[in-house]
Amino acid sequence: MRFGLFGGARSSGDGLAGDSIGYERYIDYVLDAEALGFHSVFVVEHHFTGVGQVSASLSLLSYLAARTSRIRLGTAVVVLPWHNPALLAEQVATLDLLSGGRFDFGVGKGYRESEFAGFAIPAGEAGERFEEAMDFLRAAWRGGGRFSHHGKYWNFENVVIEPRPVQQPHPPFWLGAGSRASIERAAEAGYNLLLDQVAPIDVIVDRVRLFREACRSAGRSESSSQVAVARGLQIVANDAERAEALIVRARVLGAIGGLARGPDADRYHNMTVEAAAELAANDAPLLGTPAEIVARLKQLRAGGVDYVLLVDPTGSREALARFAAEIRPHLRD
Repeated sequence: MRFGLFGGARSSGDGLAGDSIGYERYIDYVLDAEALGFHSVFVVEHHFTGVGQVSASLSLLSYLAARTSRIRLGTAVVVLPWHNPALLAEQVATLDLLSGGRFDFGVGKGYRESEFAGFAIPAGEAGERFEEAMDFLRAAWRGGGRFSHHGKYWNFENVVIEPRPVQQPHPPFWLGAGSRASIERAAEAGYNLLLDQVAPIDVIVDRVRLFREACRSAGRSESSSQVAVARGLQIVANDAERAEALIVRARVLGAIGGLARGPDADRYHNMTVEAAAELAANDAPLLGTPAEIVARLKQLRAGGVDYVLLVDPTGSREALARFAAEIRPHLRD
């Protein structure tokens, strides 16, 4: 199995913010991950939150590209409706160039009403804006020469995108999806699939099966490397630590429960404290002793998952080292 990181940095404030820790600590965390042989890091992007979440993910990844040499660098995700697609194409190609072809381009159409309001973009336009931006990006990187684009939201006349990305025709596209329709669309349109940290193992396995079936139906070659699954990581040694970890997990679910999609997702939305505590104990997170976590990862592997992105709400470098030493060796074929 391959393992990466999922989350981001935090610029200010105290307390738990789901997937965010301090910038300096986070950079050191990623450097440790590379030294420990982790495969990738996927960084979130959010705006106007008031809790200091990463807003300029491509800038952060450009800095990390200069500080690293092997680990892959991904976005999870860049919300296309908020970005000028020509500027975005240039920024992505530059990052891919500077990183030596290590960039993974996770994209999405957005879901937070406050962010759309802040950018003065109607949320109802998200789908159309996303598709138009993707059309532009594919055209920009497909030929390499000058071209024109005349769409509903953007018009470009006789432009050329420079530089060219190292990965041809473009960096891998990743799409976050949870519902049946969105998973099938991801397969048909050539995206790799990002699955969330909220869904329990049986739901994840079913989504992987659905994605692979949709890839086959679309005449697309399938590979386990096309799917990455985010999982919360909390390693414990005893019952007292487990009880504390469950409290933290409940807080995380309260912060990110609105991300849940697909069957039974409604119960994660606007959860009560009691409901969050109950859901914290399901098998979605890698929460437990090293042996328990190995068993949970083997369940995922048996269900077709071999790429897992770890989300440690504490950003513990010690936990990362423990995972590499005590857990990962048991998942090597």
